[in-house]
Amino acid sequence: MPTSPLPDLAEDFVPFATAALDFHRAINLPAGPVAAHRTELDALHAHLTALYGLLDAHTGRTTPVAEAEGDHLRACRIRLWQAAEHLHDAYHAAPHPGTGRLPTREACRARLPEGAPELTVCQRHLATAAQVRLDHTPAELRDPFTGLIRH
Repeated sequence: MPTSPLPDLAEDFVPFATAALDFHRAINLPAGPVAAHRTELDALHAHLTALYGLLDAHTGRTTPVAEAEGDHLRACRIRLWQAAEHLHDAYHAAPHPGTGRLPTREACRARLPEGAPELTVCQRHLATAAQVRLDHTPAELRDPFTGLIRH
């Protein structure tokens, strides 16, 4: 089915973001085994939630005109949210800055907020989670494999 040509896009920043991530990894991550720092995990979480928002916009615009492609973007969006959930959990499992103290098992189970600035990652996570819950069912979000699409 013929479609209208795509509009001219503004300068594409996504390749620059990708290059910046590659550059960051090359110069900032040590070669040896070292636990990820909370600052790094927070930045990665922010990156994933922003990417989720970008894919959400593409999914919303694509699905009405290309259903199969939209389904694949939707599955990708679910996987990104699952990754963001794991990053959020990894952040809270990481040692506290300064003290190096690990959270207690009780604090992890209770999922207690730690206060500012640590609460920033939680605020971002909760704001994105509200949108995620509107867009996806709990079964979709818990599905271990989202690649089985109806096409």
